[in-house]
Amino acid sequence: MRTSLVPRRAVRAVAVAAALAVSGLGAITAANAATPAAAPAATSANDAQWLTGYWHNFDNGSVVMPLSEIPEAYNLVAVAFAENHPTLSGGIDFTLETEELGGYTDAEFRADIADIQAQGRKVILSVGGEKGNVVVSNATQAKNFADTAYDLMQDYGFDGVDIDLEHGIHADAMSDALHQLSAKAGSDLIIAMAPQTIDYQATSMGYYQLTLAIKDILTIVNTQYYNSGSMMGCNQQVYAQGSVDFLTSLACIQLEMGLTPDQVGIGVPAVPSAAGGGYQSLANVEKAVDCLETGTNCGTFTPGTPYGKIGGVMTWSINWDATNNYELANRFGQRLGTGSGAPTTDPTTDPTTDPTTDPTTDPTTDPTTDPTTDPTTDPTTNPTDSPNPCEASAWNAGRVYVGGDQVVHDGQAWQAKWWTLNDAPAPSDWGVWKNLGSC
Repeated sequence: MRTSLVPRRAVRAVAVAAALAVSGLGAITAANAATPAAAPAATSANDAQWLTGYWHNFDNGSVVMPLSEIPEAYNLVAVAFAENHPTLSGGIDFTLETEELGGYTDAEFRADIADIQAQGRKVILSVGGEKGNVVVSNATQAKNFADTAYDLMQDYGFDGVDIDLEHGIHADAMSDALHQLSAKAGSDLIIAMAPQTIDYQATSMGYYQLTLAIKDILTIVNTQYYNSGSMMGCNQQVYAQGSVDFLTSLACIQLEMGLTPDQVGIGVPAVPSAAGGGYQSLANVEKAVDCLETGTNCGTFTPGTPYGKIGGVMTWSINWDATNNYELANRFGQRLGTGSGAPTTDPTTDPTTDPTTDPTTDPTTDPTTDPTTDPTTDPTTNPTDSPNPCEASAWNAGRVYVGGDQVVHDGQAWQAKWWTLNDAPAPSDWGVWKNLGSC
């Protein structure tokens, strides 16, 4: 998530036909919900739910802050990010960026972790982000991942790991790695994940398979419900990001795939600047929690049966929330029962301006409408190697485009970077469309 939260490049190349056919996902609907599986042995939030926030081990122009300033409302702090181990393939390492963090020392960092844990809160190490391409694809890499993750837990006192791999994932190998880590760390281990919305659009997707493979040890999965464009919900209808229906209908997929409600969280950007698209008001996010838990405050999508208490809410990020006086922490600390949103110490730095890096992935722009029906046409088949992109068809708001498809819009040629529906081509560093030039 460093410049994005959220596997995007490799995953978005998957044909949209698989995403819409969903390899059996059509059986997952709000109306025919299966009885939830028995509660797993994974660590749960008990009476309180999780308010998960990512803490930046870097300066991206939001706020630089020590762990000691994080409001108590954040009862699950994800340190972003671990990096590739210098010698062990599949292994991870961590280095505190003291200089980038204004002189925050390793000793202070370790002491702050201990202080947070003394308050009953948890600190985990997030693996991945846009730049963290950790590959775990075989037995050797799985063992290296488990061994090095456990070593870091022992060294720094981390309570577990967060899987935020954004360059593809090997479900079998990563499941092996996390089960090995669980065997080492015991039942108190926290395992969180932060997939993208597209990762649950087909049962063949790596994160979908990994989720099922580790549901016995999974604490919570916080899907990033932003930077994605429109997606299909569990009722086979397509919804635009930035809406209550988008949150509820997509969370329904995980709630109906065999997870318990307390294993499912809602991931949102703390402020508009934290994402390239898909930001929603905190009121909308709260409505989505209400809808899933009690069947109230829903949009057009309503679950067949309310699920009761879900796992909570996640945000990218604590640092971005600090630029908005911790509005998210205040609101959801109260809603989820996790505590106060006030900073635990006086801030040491003022928010900076002009962020220097993206949010967690290559985001999309917000759709202009909120479609609630299936796409009106099949995926496009525009050639991607056309010598003259200006010969491509005009952009059609009702047509699904996949990575490589070319269109003409407003006198410009454009090429899609990934799956998109109803996202009009427009200049954007983060958007779904690449400008190929004037026609």
